[in-house]
Amino acid sequence: MARTAVVSGGGTGIGLAVAERLAAQGDDVILVGRREDVLAGAAERIGERASFCAADLETVEGAHDVLQHASERAGRIDVIAAVAGGNVAAKAPEDLPKGLERTSWSWTANLRLNVMTAVHLVEGLKPILNDGGRILLFSSIAAFRGSGSGSYGASKAAMHPYAVDLSAELGARGITANVIAPGYIEDTEFFGTAMTEQRRTMLIGQTHNQRPGRPDDVAALAAWLASPEAGHVTAQIIQANGGALAGR
Repeated sequence: MARTAVVSGGGTGIGLAVAERLAAQGDDVILVGRREDVLAGAAERIGERASFCAADLETVEGAHDVLQHASERAGRIDVIAAVAGGNVAAKAPEDLPKGLERTSWSWTANLRLNVMTAVHLVEGLKPILNDGGRILLFSSIAAFRGSGSGSYGASKAAMHPYAVDLSAELGARGITANVIAPGYIEDTEFFGTAMTEQRRTMLIGQTHNQRPGRPDDVAALAAWLASPEAGHVTAQIIQANGGALAGR
């Protein structure tokens, strides 16, 4: 019987790669994001195993929308992949003065985008998560070494203890909760137009395998963590950065 996976941020980048990998393995996937047109295109690309729900996971209402869609579509689910996130620290309104006001806006915005979207998704879907299910949270190399903005790395680091607590809470039901912390990944919307060739060269130079990461690299790891074979791996933070930062 096919499993059902809910993937936030499933319209582009890592989220889309995760959804495609799971669908290719025979899972049904529900793509979640804010942009209906992007989700529709991604679902069409994946094929009949995909559906989508346009929802703002920064809000409780958005989480309720996802729960309703998943309940109507599948009844119960097996995998939650909370991929959605980003760094909006530099996108504060221009009329905000520099200093405390701008810093407060950046921290609040990144915490909502990277923490609350994951919390709302997971907590909202817990009632329909099957025994033996899998929860995948997504962090970043910035959670270990900082991001320059303060707020982004901190917001991603919040996923680490959250996974431990979820694992302790749900482990007796055979549910695992793990975190994937990617390094530099190309072919995503994360950097926008801010990636210079000089910075790209620097980031690749930090890796041991001397290449950028790709969404498929992360998707392959996610697919294994979501598999039945990974049932004894839980409460872990697993890095995928080509050696740019050694594991602990």
